[in-house]
Amino acid sequence: MVVRKDKRNRKYHGTRRWGVGNIKNNRGAGGHGGFGEVNRLRKHDWTYITAKAPELIKKRGFAPYRKRELKEINLRQISVMAEGKSEIELRNYKVLSNGELSKPIKIKASGFTRQALEKIKSKGGEAIAMKAAEDKAPAKESGHANA
Repeated sequence: MVVRKDKRNRKYHGTRRWGVGNIKNNRGAGGHGGFGEVNRLRKHDWTYITAKAPELIKKRGFAPYRKRELKEINLRQISVMAEGKSEIELRNYKVLSNGELSKPIKIKASGFTRQALEKIKSKGGEAIAMKAAEDKAPAKESGHANA
């Protein structure tokens, strides 16, 4: 005949806490608000968060789909990069006006500040704004294959 074992929980019947000690010991993270910043954002230090660190409060709603921040580069860095070149392409970069150009350069970038444009043109260079990489879609062919 087969020996049957009792279910594991049978040994805890008749005990008050089922082998976990104090009632607090058996709680998950829900008993104290979660771990890490979740605690601070929702419960204990809420007045501190609202007064001293409001940027930690989560915003509701949708985030823009595939929003990309432009990286920044200044004219001083461009003049170092463009040694021996007359043209430079900076996709996904915004050109800032800090520094000076050493020679006239044709700069293609995703964005320019107003002062950077003035400095580039005053040196005899050219500033061409182009779209960011993710905005560029391949052109569709308009002709029919069977025509």
